[in-house]
Amino acid sequence: MSKKKVRIGIVFGGRSGEHEVSIASARAVMENLDRSKYEVVPIGITKAGTWLLGSEPELLQAASQNVHASEDPAIQAVTLTGDPTVKRLIPLHANEELQENGALDVIFPVLHGTYGEDGTLQGLLEMANLPYIGCGVLGSALGMDKEKMKMVFDSVGLPNVKYLVYRRNQWERNPEAILNAIEQQIGYPNFVKPVNLGSSVGINKAHDRTELEHAINVAAEYDRKIIIEQGINCRELECAILGNDEPLASVVGEVIPSNEFYDYNAKYIDNKSQVLIPAHIPQEQAEEVRRLAIQAFLALDLSGLARIDFFIEKETGKVYINEVNTLPGFTQISMYAKLWNASGISYPELLDRLIELGIERHEDRQRNRTSL
Repeated sequence: MSKKKVRIGIVFGGRSGEHEVSIASARAVMENLDRSKYEVVPIGITKAGTWLLGSEPELLQAASQNVHASEDPAIQAVTLTGDPTVKRLIPLHANEELQENGALDVIFPVLHGTYGEDGTLQGLLEMANLPYIGCGVLGSALGMDKEKMKMVFDSVGLPNVKYLVYRRNQWERNPEAILNAIEQQIGYPNFVKPVNLGSSVGINKAHDRTELEHAINVAAEYDRKIIIEQGINCRELECAILGNDEPLASVVGEVIPSNEFYDYNAKYIDNKSQVLIPAHIPQEQAEEVRRLAIQAFLALDLSGLARIDFFIEKETGKVYINEVNTLPGFTQISMYAKLWNASGISYPELLDRLIELGIERHEDRQRNRTSL
């Protein structure tokens, strides 16, 4: 008798500036899941927030721009339910086979950025009592909010570059005071980022006041909080983490961006950036990066997976932590899978491990008492 396949719901797209990156990641995940082990149920979310069952990556972008998408026989709108007694997040009405075996065994949220990587979806899945891959509510929220992330790093002694954070309403009320404070405390060059976003969306490097003002205005279009970080002459390193309570660190890789910094265009469009795996750094420096990566993972209470990004200052060799990515890219060019492949874990095996970790974490959570 053949073993029952694990039914995995791939949730992707979403109301985020990283919508297109999410679609590319979902395509790669679906192509690499072993169909002898898994039954894949694609669940696309349009830019307007509509959940579509059976929405393959190729169809979702068109559906996001089509108000009549739910009338397409290949794409049917779904309704959320939170009934933990049936272990089902969405009633699957699209075809008889799915309706007969409607319960999803595990969810893989391949949603980068807001409303997917920030703890909001994770909270919904926990209310529905469904296993899911990746970090929980708290870890996801901390990993998305660069201000709170850095505050945690400061509290446990992880090295940060200098930074300042302002709210959008502060900027709109008194831009001159903010510009003056940044110039006095941070200086040039500096990097201006939306606090809650990834994939280098909305990020600019400022070399003078005119560029700084423009960069803050751009970042404020994407989030109500803006972070300004000191720019240093550095190399950019990345380390992948896999695990729950006893995480493992991959080999360390280095990114050599095609542009002045590793922006959205350098990551996803021009294909000119270089990746060195492993990074050409001394062994003791690589071990320090791996140690700090695990420390950051545990400090933020992360689980399943994360990619931790670092700077090494060229003049001093000092290592600084940049940020964590609780749902790193899963495209074929993404560093997370490449780092684990160089560490001896292939892409399909990596997906197997992540699914096991998600189910393991869910089973551990079921041990918690929910009543007196």
